[in-house]
Amino acid sequence: MASSSPHWETIGPPPLALFALEQGRAALELAGVAQRRRLLRAAPPGDGHPVLVLPGLLAGDFSTAPLRRFLRALCYDAHGWRLGINLGPTPAVRAKLDAQLATLFGRHRRRVSVIGWSLGGIYARELARAHPERVRCVITLATPFRDISASHAARLVPIRPNGRSLGEAHELRAHLRRPLPVPTTSLFSKSDGIVAWRSCLEERGPERENVEVACSHTGMGFHPEALAVIADRLAQPEGGWQPYRAPARAEAAGRSR
Repeated sequence: MASSSPHWETIGPPPLALFALEQGRAALELAGVAQRRRLLRAAPPGDGHPVLVLPGLLAGDFSTAPLRRFLRALCYDAHGWRLGINLGPTPAVRAKLDAQLATLFGRHRRRVSVIGWSLGGIYARELARAHPERVRCVITLATPFRDISASHAARLVPIRPNGRSLGEAHELRAHLRRPLPVPTTSLFSKSDGIVAWRSCLEERGPERENVEVACSHTGMGFHPEALAVIADRLAQPEGGWQPYRAPARAEAAGRSR
C-alpha cells in the first residue's frame, strides 16, 4: 500500500464492483427512518454550539439536509455551506468558507464543529488548519485526505492543482495528510464504493482517531451507525476529548440492515 516516499502514498480507488452497488445501497439506507428515530431518542443531547456541514463533490446542501435535521433535533445550530453544488476547490470557495466560519464563530462566541463529507472533509480539515482558534473539532465522512486521488469521483470532475494531476501533486498530497491542530475523527467504511477506505485513515496520535462504520459512501451522511458516531463526538465537552467507544446498541442498530 505504501509508496517508497515517507510523505505520500498512492492507494487507488475502490473496486468497480463496490462502485456499482453504491446507489442501491444508499437507497436502502435512506429508507431506514425507524432506525434513525430510535437513534435520536437514545443519542446524547447537544449543547447548542454551531456545526458547519460541508458536502462532497457534485453535491450540495440537499445531500446534507438529513444530517443537519438530525443535528438540529439534538439542539445543535447546524448550517449548510450555502455555496450551491460543490464543483471542486477554488480560491473563491476557500474565501467564502473562511468568512462563514468567522461569522458563525462571531455570532455564537463559541468554536464551530465542522463536518465534511468526502471532498467536503478536505475543506473542513483545511479550515481547521487555517483557523484552529475557531474550530472545536473536525469530523470527516469518507474523506480521502491520505490519498486524494483514491476516488472514483476524481474521474468525474478532474481536480488539477497548479495544472498538475492529483497523482503528480506530491507536495499537496503530503500536506493534506498532515495531522490537524484540533480533535479529529475520520469515519470510513471498508465497503465504500467511491473512496478507498485506506485513504481515509488518520495517523495515530493525540486527539485523532479513525472509526469504521458499515455503510455505503453515498449513505454516510444518514446511516444510523454514522449518525451515532457523529452525535457522540459532538456531545463531548470542549477540551475533554476522549477516543470513541461504540455502545452495543449503536453497533446493533448500524448492522441490523
